[in-house]
Amino acid sequence: MSQDARQSTASAMPDAIVSFDNVTRRFGDVTAIERLSFEIGRGETVALLGPNGAGKTTATEILLGLREPDAGDVRLYGGVPSDAIARGRVGAMLQDAGVPQGVTVAELVDLIRALYPDPLSREDALRLSDLEGVAGRRVERLSGGQRQRVRLALALSGDPELLVLDEPTAALDVAARRAFWDRVQASAAQGRTVLFATHRLEEADQVADQVLVLVGGRLVADGTPNQMKAAAVGRSVVSFTADGLSAEVVGRLPAVESVEAGRKRVTLHTTDPDLTVRALLQQAPRIEDLQISSAGLEEAFLQLTREGGS
Repeated sequence: MSQDARQSTASAMPDAIVSFDNVTRRFGDVTAIERLSFEIGRGETVALLGPNGAGKTTATEILLGLREPDAGDVRLYGGVPSDAIARGRVGAMLQDAGVPQGVTVAELVDLIRALYPDPLSREDALRLSDLEGVAGRRVERLSGGQRQRVRLALALSGDPELLVLDEPTAALDVAARRAFWDRVQASAAQGRTVLFATHRLEEADQVADQVLVLVGGRLVADGTPNQMKAAAVGRSVVSFTADGLSAEVVGRLPAVESVEAGRKRVTLHTTDPDLTVRALLQQAPRIEDLQISSAGLEEAFLQLTREGGS
């Protein structure tokens, strides 16, 4: 589908293309998601953010029709997910999905394109995934970052309107992650809606228009990255290096909410950095490399996960 045709079709359809209404899914005695409700608008890039085990993968699998909810309703483009998926309107990258070996990148892309009635051209699939330079290379000879971009090319091959990514950069280094998101953003710029599950705060902050925070299978926050940061106003991070200063001692300092202790470096999350630092210097006047930073998405996320898990 051309970009003009995609935009013409979009103008005639409702803005909310994904809708979860009080969706619950259990595995035995474990509740993976509980009364989950949210909507995603057309053209948005949305991060499903949460710690490991929060229910992100289960939510994406239900959206893709791979699992049925025990309760609640899921709508995709106004109908059941299987209808939109059968029409090629959804492309997906599942966590740790394998890639067939023994074929070239171009051959594999053509194989997947042949499954769809109106696929993206091979040239566009390779260009959007930054694979033009390795199109003739066999898949098993690719780097980890290149293989992940192959998975992206396969997800784009049907020319989907919605792209669903489950922890797509979990095994990539910093450079490969940056290159991957550059490709995803180029695809989104053509009018696609993107939903990605991640536990990486920096990805949600840099890429997403909207952030949905899951904790223990429940939605605890829904808003823009800036709105999430606003929830942490008044909180700051104090970090320093010190030998022999225990986490228990600094955890009792005034206004400290949580402590992260490495081999030498200690990080404190505090609601009053001035009060915390004054008390810290009384306890350990010889600390080094003291740094104080204002609240960000990490502090908001920690606050939300603490409150959501209580």
